[in-house]
Amino acid sequence: MSELQGAVEQVETLEKGGEADNFEALLEEGLKTPQEGEIVEGRIVKITPTEVYVDIGAKSEGVVPIDEFKDPESLQPGQAVKVYVEALDGPDGRTRVSKHKADFLLAWDKISDAYRTNKTIEAKVRRQVKGGLIVEVFGVDAFLPGSQLDVRRVRSIASFVGKTIQVKVIKLNKARKNIVVSRKEVIEEEQEKLRQRIMELKVGQIVEGVVKNLTDFGAFVDIGGIDALIHINDLSWGRVNHPSEVVEVGQRIEAQVLEVDPENLRVSLGLKQLQPHPWEEVARKYPIGAKVEGIVRKIVNYGAFVELEPGVEGLVHISEMTWGRPPRHPSEVVKEGEKVEVVVLGIDIERQRISLGIKQAKPDPWSEIEEKYPVGSVVKGTIRDFANYGAYVEIEDGIEGFLHVSDISWTQRFSHPSEALKKGQRLRFKVIRIDKRNRFLELSLKDLRPNPWIEIELQLPRGTTLTVKVLEVAERGLSVEVDKGLMGFIPASQLWRRGDPRSNYQVGEELTVQVLKVEPQRKRVLLSEKEYIKAKEREEARREREEMQAFFRRAEPARINLGEILRAELEKVQELISETSSEEEETAREEEGESGS
Repeated sequence: MSELQGAVEQVETLEKGGEADNFEALLEEGLKTPQEGEIVEGRIVKITPTEVYVDIGAKSEGVVPIDEFKDPESLQPGQAVKVYVEALDGPDGRTRVSKHKADFLLAWDKISDAYRTNKTIEAKVRRQVKGGLIVEVFGVDAFLPGSQLDVRRVRSIASFVGKTIQVKVIKLNKARKNIVVSRKEVIEEEQEKLRQRIMELKVGQIVEGVVKNLTDFGAFVDIGGIDALIHINDLSWGRVNHPSEVVEVGQRIEAQVLEVDPENLRVSLGLKQLQPHPWEEVARKYPIGAKVEGIVRKIVNYGAFVELEPGVEGLVHISEMTWGRPPRHPSEVVKEGEKVEVVVLGIDIERQRISLGIKQAKPDPWSEIEEKYPVGSVVKGTIRDFANYGAYVEIEDGIEGFLHVSDISWTQRFSHPSEALKKGQRLRFKVIRIDKRNRFLELSLKDLRPNPWIEIELQLPRGTTLTVKVLEVAERGLSVEVDKGLMGFIPASQLWRRGDPRSNYQVGEELTVQVLKVEPQRKRVLLSEKEYIKAKEREEARREREEMQAFFRRAEPARINLGEILRAELEKVQELISETSSEEEETAREEEGESGS
């Protein structure tokens, strides 16, 4: 009876409107039975946790699974819905209808048209799935791949859920009910349109726009759909702490195009460029080389800021404070609040900076340095600081000298100047060189005295024997003290004891050595223990030879005397023999005489 009742209601309505002539047509329409495969409009009559019953004018009510509705909680009895008739008399005797199929078929023509014409359509993001998002277009679900979400990598895909976005249909398959959309293509299309509009802008062009947003680094301005940036440095010629000091959101302004970058879709504008640069007047007022007065307002590690007038400050770099070596800190030269005389060294209108110098306000002491402190002159100075290889000496304000560690003594060697000097010590020095380019005098302490090495070479010729004391033992040899203030060195090859010197010799040990060579440049005497011992052995051998020669010289006269003795003895023997013979002959004659008698 439901279809008859509906037809009667329509007839009554038409009769009231004066259209009773169509009564038969309306009655026929009201009694029309839905056909399978059609999309019909029905009304919800019952809602259960799993199903929705819809009256479509058939013998029985159509049943739709509740999960086919996108928002089941909003369903109410009497609500009109369109469904697709799948079967009027299903296996269970119920009329089966589908909300999904009805939505898909009703939306398909619109989706096909959007795909065919490359039209941009709206999509409601429903949920996140693997690989992308499920979105609703014209009431049906479509897939938005993560790769088609943006032209750049998206950090959080889930942040899009619940939002309405603009998409294009990029793929359709009716049989599989597959719809793929892309937000990336919409963005690319918009960017290309924006790029074409940006390319129409010219640097220097004056444009009008509305301030849309303020950030710490500048203001974004909408110039006819193009978001352009006015950097905080281009808002005003003066110092700006925040863009809100110059402009406000919603304000309509004129600005100059400073840069156009179609590739990156960027436009830079300038507000201050439409106003005269205030520092152009400053540049005329404070030309380079001008000597002016100012007040020290701030001291930093690298210099001091000096105020020339309200709003105009210049920097005196620490290197421009004194003619000599820069101070350790600017506070050694100036104090905050102090009035100083400075010279303008440079001015940068664009960056609003002035370079100043304090030392240039005084005469340069180095202009006549060669006349005041010529090479060879003796000067007085104070040890101010040490470097690894020497000491800095202050001669006068703005004049500094350097004493190399090798110029402290003729004979002593120092590894660091502090071994011989103290800071604050005032001494006399001799100027040995002028370095005008680097602005320092090369000084010497040793040149105040005659060079002793000429006398040392005369006193210590090669072969001189000395007794020395070991000061340092190293693998390469021994450092020894020849005399107070005079160093010597014995190379390992000139040591008598074989092996590593560190194992064979001790600090404090006394050795007897022989001079090999005097080395003034290295401030030492080269010595040899080996040569001394060899010379000693040669001397001992020579002495033995001399003793032998002396012995033989003493022995030769003795041999001569013995010969004489022997000869004398022989002569005496011969004499005795002669005398005996004579006596015997005489005796014999006497005997013969006696016998003869």
